[in-house]
Amino acid sequence: MSTIFDFVAEEIERQTELEKLESRGTVRLALKEAGFNPSGITTEQMAVVLERVMPGELVSRGVENADSICSSLVTSIKEFRNAVEEQGSASPESIFARLAGS
Repeated sequence: MSTIFDFVAEEIERQTELEKLESRGTVRLALKEAGFNPSGITTEQMAVVLERVMPGELVSRGVENADSICSSLVTSIKEFRNAVEEQGSASPESIFARLAGS
């Protein structure tokens, strides 16, 4: 399963001319500037980074339409979160928790 960090980095790579390492590095730098760790980032925190920090990072790397790319990513990560939650609802742990009445 992909993390929100991986998802955003892959989408930036797909939507821009940045290579994989450039894309991942850009996301890492934006998270660091915002005070977040890539391994523990939530979708809500990533949305804030995409709205406030990432456009500047992308512009500094020569990416045009950085604001629109980041806006579309905010929408995409919400869909990503919903997909992950749906997968989690089918996990054995969640099924047994529901059966136990938790």
